[in-house]
Amino acid sequence: MTDQTPTVVLVHGAFADASSWNGVIERLHRQSIPVVAAANPLRSLTGDAAYLRDVIAAVEGPVVLVGHSYGGLVISEAGSANDRVVALVYVNAFVPEHDQTAFDLSSEFPGSTLGDALDAHPLSSGGADLVIRPDAFHHQFAADVDERTAGLMAATQRPVTQAALTEALPTSTPAWATTPAWCVFGDADLNIPVAEHRAGAERAKARGVREVAGGSHALPVSQPDAVAETIVDAVRAVSALAA
Repeated sequence: MTDQTPTVVLVHGAFADASSWNGVIERLHRQSIPVVAAANPLRSLTGDAAYLRDVIAAVEGPVVLVGHSYGGLVISEAGSANDRVVALVYVNAFVPEHDQTAFDLSSEFPGSTLGDALDAHPLSSGGADLVIRPDAFHHQFAADVDERTAGLMAATQRPVTQAALTEALPTSTPAWATTPAWCVFGDADLNIPVAEHRAGAERAKARGVREVAGGSHALPVSQPDAVAETIVDAVRAVSALAA
């Protein structure tokens, strides 16, 4: 470990893209924290995690991994047994055990209405891409975002394959089991029930937990201050340990 400020690597989830982190990135840059926003392929959990490991390998020095939604599975896999990763931040994200899937976790507690908002588009290679219907996107994904912004987010959402959401976490030692974790989530998330977020924070023995009243699933867009503050907490904590 060095005294170098960790680079924050941001990993978006399903139905979003890297631009969803823009407000968070602006706030981290004000703190002189280096940031990389990865373009999560959303094709398969194994493949997405392999891609993220390549992103981490290209970064100099220690890394704080930040995952939103399905990105929580990706950072839990890619950060496993990776000594470059010094902290994890879960943002409205799944905190999975070995062999759990996104579908498993989203249905562990009642409250998710995502299934009724999805459309499936067949893929020529087999399987299907899943998207949130534009008419349902604002309410389902980003209820605390203004209508114009939500419309742009709906138009630029990245589809996720059904296979990615049904693939079980391969590693027997998720990254959160050995790496300090922080959690921030909204209590009005309609994709992942707040009870799941609370259970995930407890599972990871999170060093810090922020629960945002009225926060939708699109927390990086709607509540960038709360998200950035949580990431800064993680960066400062691991930097202090390395000093």
